[in-house]
Amino acid sequence: MSETVKGRIIKGIAGFYYVYVEDKGVIECKAKGLFRNQKIKPLFGDSVTLQIIDEEKKLGNIDKINPRKNELIRPAVANVDQAVVIFAVAEPEPHLNLLDRFLILMEKQQVPVIIVFNKTDLTEESEVAYLRQIYEKSHYRTFATNAAAGVGVEEIRKLLKGKTTVLAGPSGVGKSTFMNLMQPEAAMATGEISEKIKRGKHTTRHSELIYVSRETYMLDTPGFSSLYIEDVEAGDLWRYYPEFVEFEDRCRFAGCSHIKEPDCAVKDALNDGLIAKERYDNYCKLYAEAAGRKKY
Repeated sequence: MSETVKGRIIKGIAGFYYVYVEDKGVIECKAKGLFRNQKIKPLFGDSVTLQIIDEEKKLGNIDKINPRKNELIRPAVANVDQAVVIFAVAEPEPHLNLLDRFLILMEKQQVPVIIVFNKTDLTEESEVAYLRQIYEKSHYRTFATNAAAGVGVEEIRKLLKGKTTVLAGPSGVGKSTFMNLMQPEAAMATGEISEKIKRGKHTTRHSELIYVSRETYMLDTPGFSSLYIEDVEAGDLWRYYPEFVEFEDRCRFAGCSHIKEPDCAVKDALNDGLIAKERYDNYCKLYAEAAGRKKY
């Protein structure tokens, strides 16, 4: 006899969706044809209603995709509460232009971001403090960790509880170590899926939503080395810099680019030390990139 339950899609491969159901584990499902007819594509993170048709084999059918709180384009995931972006303070050196690009993408999608500077054992405390104050001036929450030694992660763990979090960052910054600390049992859900689809560690890596604890999930995304911001106009770029927004309406000219105009409140804030020079310099580079983009 079938049973109707709710769950979250944590992975999708070749038309099969793997749904985590509290107290039951991972159920392998096919989405009903009606979604194709309605042109609805299930996403990681979707809350779904499903029928379990074989509890022993953990098989089911998705009957309904429940209303989404939000839907991110990059990465393609639904119902996200926040993002944690990890950069190393050294090995590799932090690429702040890349970090700012990620922050713009999340601001555009209205996803709060927590910034983690990892590998704090590899540099001086003053360097870590300097990096943190750049982004604290930008109104982001920052944390310093040495994930390999388990230092500084407990406070972040508390911020994840009861939320769905995107975990992002370049390769080599300690993301896997961080994930394992957040959820030592992460292999539980992924192992169930691997067994079902008979694919081991050597196949193409797919992003997946990982069940951490009750109502707590993380989306582990592949490491990125570049991010292209293609859909932000130069004149709108300031909107995605939280520290610019509070000064923008004090500029002398409407539509101020905050680069060459006189009586610019954003540049005044920069000169007064209220906006970090690193952030402003990256803004100018990204503005030039956006302004030079061809329009078709």
